[in-house]
Amino acid sequence: MSAKILIVEDEPIIRQDLTFCIQDMGHEVVGQAGSVEKARNLIAQVNPDLILLDINLDGVADGIDLGLEIHNTMHLPFIYITSYYDQATVDRAKHTFPSAYILKPFDEDDLRINIDLALLKKQKSPHRFSSNKLFVKNNQDLVALSPQEILLVEADDNYCKVYAEKGQYVLAHTLKKTEEKLASKGFIRIHKSFLINFERIDTITDGYVYLGDHHVPIGKSYRAHLQEFLITL
Repeated sequence: MSAKILIVEDEPIIRQDLTFCIQDMGHEVVGQAGSVEKARNLIAQVNPDLILLDINLDGVADGIDLGLEIHNTMHLPFIYITSYYDQATVDRAKHTFPSAYILKPFDEDDLRINIDLALLKKQKSPHRFSSNKLFVKNNQDLVALSPQEILLVEADDNYCKVYAEKGQYVLAHTLKKTEEKLASKGFIRIHKSFLINFERIDTITDGYVYLGDHHVPIGKSYRAHLQEFLITL
C-alpha cells in the first residue's frame, strides 16, 4: 500500500536520493524540509504517514529535538537517517522512540525494510483518538478553539495573550511553550514576542504582518524564516 512520506534532510542531494528511492518503492513524497521550523509546518499541512528524519538540520534545534516533539505531540512514526553514531547521540535519540535508526550512506534495501516495518507497526497500533480542537482557560471554564480561529499569540513576560475570533485569553506559560504546541498547526514565530497563524495573514508591508485588525512587527532575525514560507506569483 502506498504511503505518504515526508523527508526532513538539510542536504539537497540526499533529499533527491531519498525521493527516488521512496518513489521506486511505490510511496509518495509529500514534502521536503531542511529545518525543524519548516518541517513542523509541513507536518501540519501534509499529515504524513511516516517521516524520514536527519539529525543534523539547519537552525538551533536538531532532528532529535523534532523527533521528541513528533513522538510526544504528533504521534507519528519516524526513522532517523544520519551519519552520527556516537554514543551520546544514540542515547539522546533512543529516548525519542524512533521506528528505526539508519546510518548514512544508507543502503536502499535497508531503507525499504525499515520503512515497511515502520508502516506495518503503524497499521497494527491501536487507534488513537485525535482532535484538532484546542482549549484555553477562561476563569473557571475551558473554551474550545480551532487553530483557524486564532490569529496570533503575544508574549507578556511569563504569560501569553491569545487573540482569537471569540476574544482574548491569557495563558499561564511562556511563548516558547505555546510555540511548541502550535508549531505543528501552522503557527510561526516572526518576532521574539509574537507567534502568528500563517493562514490568517492578510498583508505583509513595511516590516509588518497584518492579520485582521492586528499588525505585528517582523523581527530582523525572523525575516528569512518567514520568507521560507512565502510563495509569490
